[in-house]
Amino acid sequence: MDGDATLALGVFIVAVVATAMSGGIFKPGEWYERLNHPSWRPPNWIFPVVWTPLYGLIAWSGFAVWQVAGWSGAAGAFAIYFIHLGLNFAWSWVFFGLRRPDWALGEVAFLFLSIVATMVAFSAHSSAAVWMLAPYLVWVGFASFLNWTIMRLNPEAHRIGV
Repeated sequence: MDGDATLALGVFIVAVVATAMSGGIFKPGEWYERLNHPSWRPPNWIFPVVWTPLYGLIAWSGFAVWQVAGWSGAAGAFAIYFIHLGLNFAWSWVFFGLRRPDWALGEVAFLFLSIVATMVAFSAHSSAAVWMLAPYLVWVGFASFLNWTIMRLNPEAHRIGV
């Protein structure tokens, strides 16, 4: 791998690691455990196990597009990609940091749409990059349903423990 490719891969890895840090900064904690949860909620330890390979695929998908198109050849696609990473980071802040499952539901809807938009933008450059994002889209769909269910089971969640 030449220097430009190494640098590009590093950019994608650093961006995704920075995004993933949101889950470490804004943790579920005691407030979340006091909420009512659906019986089908996965145990907390599952989330990092699932997110780790998903974040790897997110970084690799960006790099795959870069390999085909470079920064300038996919500038619009990368703008959408990096916006979507910001939305990914923001969800943990809104749900766990602000303790607002209701606002987080709206935020995750934008995240879901931004993943779809990223996939559409990437499709002009790499079908492999699109498929790398497919498991992520499915997981965010599941997380959205979990978010909605928790919000429905806890209509006053933002007032618990404030």
